[in-house]
Amino acid sequence: MRTTTSQAPTVHRSATLQSVAEATGVHRSTVARALDPGQSHRISAEVVERVRAEAQRQGYRRDQIAASLRTGKSRLIGVVIPDLANPAFATMLAAIEDRLAIDGYSMLVADGGGSSGALPIVEELMARRVDGLVLATATRDDPVLTACISAAIPTVLVNRREDALRVTSIAANDVGGMCLAVEHLVSLGHCEIAHVAGPIDMSTGVLRRRGFEDAMRQVNLDPSFVISATEYSRDAGRIAATQLLGRWPQATAIVAGNDLLALGTIQEIKHRGLSCPDDISVIGHNDMPLLDMVAPPLTTIDAEFARMGALAARALVAGIEAARTEPEVILTTPRLILRESTAAR
Repeated sequence: MRTTTSQAPTVHRSATLQSVAEATGVHRSTVARALDPGQSHRISAEVVERVRAEAQRQGYRRDQIAASLRTGKSRLIGVVIPDLANPAFATMLAAIEDRLAIDGYSMLVADGGGSSGALPIVEELMARRVDGLVLATATRDDPVLTACISAAIPTVLVNRREDALRVTSIAANDVGGMCLAVEHLVSLGHCEIAHVAGPIDMSTGVLRRRGFEDAMRQVNLDPSFVISATEYSRDAGRIAATQLLGRWPQATAIVAGNDLLALGTIQEIKHRGLSCPDDISVIGHNDMPLLDMVAPPLTTIDAEFARMGALAARALVAGIEAARTEPEVILTTPRLILRESTAAR
């Protein structure tokens, strides 16, 4: 019996830009552009396909280190997030990576542990010659961003904003998201609505609290049932909920500053022998993965983390390649995700 196998690519140990150029009948500079994801759009798709096929046949691999020395660009982007364990950031990181790949960039991801621990991480990324930074760790007046600006490295904030507009920020419409949450609870008949807010040094904590208070006033309800958590974590959410329910035990619904705070709040509700949502309804914010698997499945506000990530990557690349762009705030559109942690009063 005769068998056949697919033919492996011919590997030329001396494969070079020149050997690929000679085989395809184009100039070596054209080969370089065709094999560079950031430059290939400048030549025809037919030439790009032909060059890449020949490079694969010869076993040619682009020397990224040599390319970076030649161009002065590493085509690496540093991405610093506050908590790698937070599932919400997985969605954002995937979108950043996908968008950067389109423009020929790769990313280095680091856990900054919040803004206070981010400066050494950012300095290390700059030492690795990243072309730009995406920061999800910024506080309202961020010293790390000051260091980035001083170093003249293009930087974009994601899911955070500063009080001053120094660089482009991609963030959720925090005020609008809280309005959706309060409107939903009011439609269910709740009047005693409380808020477990995020940290006051974060734009998300301040803006979501402002949105909650504004929405409560608009429907003539008391906006003062508020406790701020010290950080965005489940443990901090439970501690804040303990304080809140100890002070305002009449609350029938709680809007949390993010999903982790909401999960901590539900823990405290159950610890008190109460039921969510029968006794107290809870709403989160961000719509991180797996919320449909918790008990009860969490009603939350979708902050569009995937879109945030894609927009941040696109804005950063634009800033790198244009050398300078005017800073702006770009907001995503919040959406109520209705599950089982809220019920009629």
